Amino acid sequence: MQNSSLVVKPARYTTDSAFDWLYPERIQQLSKRHWTPMSVARKSAQFLANGPGKKVLDIGSGVGKFCILGGISFPHVNFYGVEQREELYHLSLEAREAANVQNVDFIHANFTQIDLDAYDNFYFYNSFFENIDEGDKIDHDIECSASLYVYYSRFLCRALDKKPGGTRLVTFHSLENEVPTSYQVVDVSPDLQLKMWIKR
Repeated sequence: MQNSSLVVKPARYTTDSAFDWLYPERIQQLSKRHWTPMSVARKSAQFLANGPGKKVLDIGSGVGKFCILGGISFPHVNFYGVEQREELYHLSLEAREAANVQNVDFIHANFTQIDLDAYDNFYFYNSFFENIDEGDKIDHDIECSASLYVYYSRFLCRALDKKPGGTRLVTFHSLENEVPTSYQVVDVSPDLQLKMWIKR
Protein backbone atom coordinates (compact mmCIF):
# COMPACT_ATOMS: atom_id res chain seq x y z
CA MET A 1 0.00 0.00 0.00
CA GLN A 2 1.37 3.37 -1.02
CA ASN A 3 1.96 5.98 1.68
CA SER A 4 0.05 9.20 1.24
CA SER A 5 0.32 12.49 3.04
CA LEU A 6 -2.30 15.16 3.33
CA VAL A 7 -1.19 18.54 2.02
CA VAL A 8 -3.00 21.27 3.91
CA LYS A 9 -3.46 24.33 1.71
CA PRO A 10 -3.47 27.85 3.14
CA ALA A 11 -6.88 29.12 4.17
CA ARG A 12 -8.65 31.56 1.86
CA TYR A 13 -10.30 34.58 3.39
CA THR A 14 -13.10 36.42 1.65
CA THR A 15 -13.77 39.26 4.11
CA ASP A 16 -11.85 41.29 6.68
CA SER A 17 -14.11 40.04 9.47
CA ALA A 18 -13.40 36.43 8.49
CA PHE A 19 -9.67 37.10 8.65
CA ASP A 20 -9.98 38.92 11.97
CA TRP A 21 -11.26 35.73 13.62
CA LEU A 22 -7.61 34.64 13.70
CA TYR A 23 -7.11 37.08 16.59
CA PRO A 24 -8.46 37.75 20.10
CA GLU A 25 -11.46 40.04 20.43
CA ARG A 26 -9.40 43.06 21.56
CA ILE A 27 -7.27 42.78 18.42
CA GLN A 28 -10.36 42.39 16.24
CA GLN A 29 -11.70 45.67 17.61
CA LEU A 30 -8.54 47.46 16.44
CA SER A 31 -8.86 46.13 12.92
CA LYS A 32 -10.61 48.99 11.11
CA ARG A 33 -8.22 51.60 12.47
CA HIS A 34 -4.89 49.80 12.59
CA TRP A 35 -4.74 46.75 10.28
CA THR A 36 -4.55 46.85 6.49
CA PRO A 37 -7.91 46.25 4.73
CA MET A 38 -7.94 43.05 2.72
CA SER A 39 -8.49 44.83 -0.61
CA VAL A 40 -5.50 47.10 0.04
CA ALA A 41 -3.32 44.18 1.15
CA ARG A 42 -4.00 42.18 -1.99
CA LYS A 43 -3.52 45.08 -4.39
CA SER A 44 -0.31 46.12 -2.62
CA ALA A 45 1.05 42.58 -2.55
CA GLN A 46 0.38 42.18 -6.26
CA PHE A 47 2.46 45.28 -6.99
CA LEU A 48 5.30 44.26 -4.67
CA ALA A 49 5.41 40.60 -5.74
CA ASN A 50 6.99 41.42 -9.09
CA GLY A 51 9.11 38.28 -9.41
CA PRO A 52 9.61 34.84 -7.86
CA GLY A 53 11.84 34.81 -4.79
CA LYS A 54 11.40 38.52 -4.09
CA LYS A 55 11.65 39.54 -0.43
CA VAL A 56 8.93 41.97 0.63
CA LEU A 57 9.17 43.70 4.03
CA ASP A 58 6.26 45.23 5.94
CA ILE A 59 7.67 47.94 8.22
CA GLY A 60 5.63 47.91 11.40
CA SER A 61 3.69 44.76 10.56
CA GLY A 62 1.29 44.78 13.51
CA VAL A 63 -0.55 41.46 13.69
CA GLY A 64 0.80 40.34 10.30
CA LYS A 65 -2.31 40.77 8.18
CA PHE A 66 -0.60 42.21 5.09
CA CYS A 67 2.12 39.56 5.08
CA ILE A 68 -0.23 36.63 5.59
CA LEU A 69 -2.64 37.75 2.87
CA GLY A 70 0.29 38.47 0.56
CA GLY A 71 1.80 35.08 1.29
CA ILE A 72 -1.44 33.28 0.52
CA SER A 73 -1.93 35.13 -2.77
CA PHE A 74 1.70 34.92 -3.95
CA PRO A 75 3.27 31.66 -2.74
CA HIS A 76 6.49 32.20 -4.76
CA VAL A 77 7.32 35.48 -3.00
CA ASN A 78 8.66 35.78 0.57
CA PHE A 79 6.87 38.19 2.90
CA TYR A 80 8.47 39.46 6.09
CA GLY A 81 7.12 41.71 8.81
CA VAL A 82 9.11 43.60 11.42
CA GLU A 83 7.21 44.56 14.56
CA GLN A 84 8.54 46.04 17.80
CA ARG A 85 5.56 45.15 20.01
CA GLU A 86 6.18 41.68 21.45
CA GLU A 87 2.48 40.87 21.84
CA LEU A 88 1.70 41.68 18.20
CA TYR A 89 4.76 39.73 17.05
CA HIS A 90 3.53 36.59 18.85
CA LEU A 91 -0.01 37.08 17.53
CA SER A 92 1.47 37.28 14.02
CA LEU A 93 3.22 33.94 14.47
CA GLU A 94 0.03 32.34 15.77
CA ALA A 95 -2.02 33.73 12.87
CA ARG A 96 0.57 32.52 10.37
CA GLU A 97 0.34 29.00 11.78
CA ALA A 98 -3.46 29.08 11.81
CA ALA A 99 -3.52 30.26 8.19
CA ASN A 100 -0.94 27.58 7.27
CA VAL A 101 1.14 29.86 5.07
CA GLN A 102 4.77 28.88 4.56
CA ASN A 103 6.36 31.87 2.82
CA VAL A 104 5.84 34.37 5.63
CA ASP A 105 8.08 35.22 8.57
CA PHE A 106 8.09 37.84 11.31
CA ILE A 107 10.89 39.63 13.16
CA HIS A 108 10.54 41.04 16.66
CA ALA A 109 12.61 44.24 16.49
CA ASN A 110 12.55 47.95 15.86
CA PHE A 111 12.96 48.33 12.10
CA THR A 112 16.13 50.40 12.63
CA GLN A 113 17.79 47.27 14.08
CA ILE A 114 17.53 45.11 10.96
CA ASP A 115 19.33 45.15 7.62
CA LEU A 116 16.94 46.78 5.17
CA ASP A 117 19.36 45.98 2.35
CA ALA A 118 18.28 42.33 2.67
CA TYR A 119 14.83 43.10 1.21
CA ASP A 120 13.70 43.93 -2.31
CA ASN A 121 10.41 45.78 -1.90
CA PHE A 122 8.60 47.49 0.98
CA TYR A 123 5.10 48.01 2.39
CA PHE A 124 4.47 50.90 4.78
CA TYR A 125 1.14 51.57 6.52
CA ASN A 126 2.40 54.68 8.35
CA SER A 127 3.53 52.87 11.47
CA PHE A 128 5.36 56.04 12.58
CA PHE A 129 2.19 58.14 12.84
CA GLU A 130 1.41 57.07 16.41
CA ASN A 131 4.39 59.19 17.47
CA ILE A 132 2.49 62.38 16.55
CA ASP A 133 -1.08 61.16 17.13
CA GLU A 134 -2.30 61.54 20.71
CA GLY A 135 -5.48 59.54 20.24
CA ASP A 136 -6.45 55.95 19.48
CA LYS A 137 -3.12 54.24 20.09
CA ILE A 138 -2.80 50.45 19.93
CA ASP A 139 -1.43 50.44 23.49
CA HIS A 140 1.04 52.35 25.65
CA ASP A 141 3.78 49.71 25.65
CA ILE A 142 6.33 51.62 23.57
CA GLU A 143 7.80 55.09 23.70
CA CYS A 144 6.24 57.63 21.35
CA SER A 145 7.34 61.18 20.57
CA ALA A 146 7.47 63.70 17.76
CA SER A 147 11.25 63.41 17.72
CA LEU A 148 10.96 59.66 17.13
CA TYR A 149 8.61 60.33 14.22
CA VAL A 150 11.25 62.56 12.62
CA TYR A 151 14.06 60.10 13.38
CA TYR A 152 12.21 57.08 11.97
CA SER A 153 11.08 58.97 8.87
CA ARG A 154 14.59 60.18 8.10
CA PHE A 155 16.12 56.77 8.80
CA LEU A 156 13.73 55.02 6.41
CA CYS A 157 14.09 57.74 3.78
CA ARG A 158 17.86 57.34 3.74
CA ALA A 159 17.61 53.54 3.61
CA LEU A 160 15.13 53.60 0.73
CA ASP A 161 17.23 56.12 -1.18
CA LYS A 162 20.18 53.69 -1.11
CA LYS A 163 18.16 50.90 -2.72
CA PRO A 164 18.78 50.13 -6.40
CA GLY A 165 16.63 51.44 -9.23
CA GLY A 166 13.47 49.44 -9.67
CA THR A 167 12.86 49.01 -5.93
CA ARG A 168 9.14 49.08 -5.21
CA LEU A 169 7.37 50.78 -2.31
CA VAL A 170 3.73 50.94 -1.27
CA THR A 171 2.55 53.58 1.19
CA PHE A 172 -0.89 53.65 2.81
CA HIS A 173 -2.13 56.70 4.77
CA SER A 174 1.37 58.14 4.71
CA LEU A 175 2.48 61.74 5.11
CA GLU A 176 5.29 60.72 2.71
CA ASN A 177 8.11 62.11 4.86
CA GLU A 178 9.79 58.72 4.54
CA VAL A 179 9.66 58.65 0.73
CA PRO A 180 12.84 59.84 -1.05
CA THR A 181 12.56 62.13 -4.06
CA SER A 182 14.18 59.35 -6.10
CA TYR A 183 10.88 57.41 -6.00
CA GLN A 184 8.15 58.09 -8.54
CA VAL A 185 4.44 57.42 -8.05
CA VAL A 186 3.18 54.94 -10.64
CA ASP A 187 -0.30 54.25 -9.26
CA VAL A 188 -2.61 55.88 -6.72
CA SER A 189 -6.03 55.06 -5.30
CA PRO A 190 -8.96 57.42 -5.95
CA ASP A 191 -8.83 58.65 -2.33
CA LEU A 192 -5.06 59.28 -2.65
CA GLN A 193 -4.34 57.17 0.47
CA LEU A 194 -2.74 54.18 -1.28
CA LYS A 195 0.28 54.97 -3.44
CA MET A 196 2.67 52.75 -5.35
CA TRP A 197 6.20 53.91 -6.06
CA ILE A 198 9.22 52.76 -8.04
CA LYS A 199 12.75 54.04 -7.54
CA ARG A 200 14.08 55.68 -10.68
